[in-house]
Amino acid sequence: MFSLFRVNVLIAINSIKTQLLRTILTVVIIGIGIWALVGILSSVEAMENSISGNFATMGSNTFNIQRYNFNVQRRGGEREKVNPIISYQNIREFIDIYEFPTTQTSISFRGTSGAEVKFESNKTDPEVQVLGINEYYLENTGTEIESGRNFNVFDIQNNNNVCIVGSDFLKSLFVNDNPIGKKISIRGVKFKVIGVLESKGSTFGNNQDLRVLIPIQVARGIFTAPNINYTISIMVKNTEMLNAAQDEAVVTFRNIRGLNPIEKNDFGMERSDDLINRITSITGYLEIAAWIISIITILGSSIALMNIMLVSVTERTREIGVRKALGAKNSTISTQFFIETIVIGQIGSVLGILLGIGTGMIFSSFFESEFSLPWIPMLWATIITFIVAIIAGFYPAMKASKLDPIESLRYE
Repeated sequence: MFSLFRVNVLIAINSIKTQLLRTILTVVIIGIGIWALVGILSSVEAMENSISGNFATMGSNTFNIQRYNFNVQRRGGEREKVNPIISYQNIREFIDIYEFPTTQTSISFRGTSGAEVKFESNKTDPEVQVLGINEYYLENTGTEIESGRNFNVFDIQNNNNVCIVGSDFLKSLFVNDNPIGKKISIRGVKFKVIGVLESKGSTFGNNQDLRVLIPIQVARGIFTAPNINYTISIMVKNTEMLNAAQDEAVVTFRNIRGLNPIEKNDFGMERSDDLINRITSITGYLEIAAWIISIITILGSSIALMNIMLVSVTERTREIGVRKALGAKNSTISTQFFIETIVIGQIGSVLGILLGIGTGMIFSSFFESEFSLPWIPMLWATIITFIVAIIAGFYPAMKASKLDPIESLRYE
């Protein structure tokens, strides 16, 4: 039994070699369908791991008050509702009024995304983010210190010219040098480096490792553009009180905004776990799209595979007649053509899987997330191509097995 199977496989391979161009085209079509499945699912997983990892560091017991919700819709490039900025006056009032138990509030704003940072004779490109923060920002956002220390209350209250830098500065300004205690210059103002952040990579092209954090009041003195928008982040240390803390924060900020009871919020409220769930739902749609694209492509490849096998049956009519004359059974002939279609299908499957893994690795590298082999999509890819090969090869195999040996031997 095994020897007959081995012979059929060898015959299938030889037959594939004789019609190489058509086989390659069919394999490529199958490979593209599998590539769409494995590649998109791998890429989506890499993207989801990266984004979820960044948001998850905030913890499920943290929520933000910001200008807009994450899901605010746009029409024609414009927001449906334009909320007023969260001003410095708003955050000062909030900090003075909001005193919910077991909470700590961080405030921050982005001064610029195009600063040039200097250290002695070295300087960076003008693409550094500078953020003004208070002493709770790092803990509330899940940002870790790799070396040095965080801001303390005295740094913030005394407006000390100290800063914390991202890990990318170790590759540019401070090559082979310990940055702690060194002084850098931003817009002509000197800052003493007291800490270096752990590497976080990039999110949506936003480099989290090329930024400088400075005390918020010092930042306000340097970056004086009008209409600066602030963000409030609140951590609730007792997770059982999270909902109550969030409700109290909404009421407090509504009062600060002067909203009456029937007016909708003119600010956004987001929790990190809400964002993760929303991202998961979005990637779910992408996974469905990957299945639809791959199934459509594989259906096209099954038609191409059936066509190539029908042409193969016609071209090898005389060969089939000779084999039948020598005693080959109908089942032997049909099995041979079945094996040929399965071999072609599996070659296409291997090609698609390799391309899909390569695509997933590229996306993992881009999002700086850990790559894991997509075992489930690979398994489904193998099963799908096997089923497609059987379906596509059924009619040609039956047609070949029913050929009359005498008429086949007369075929030219």
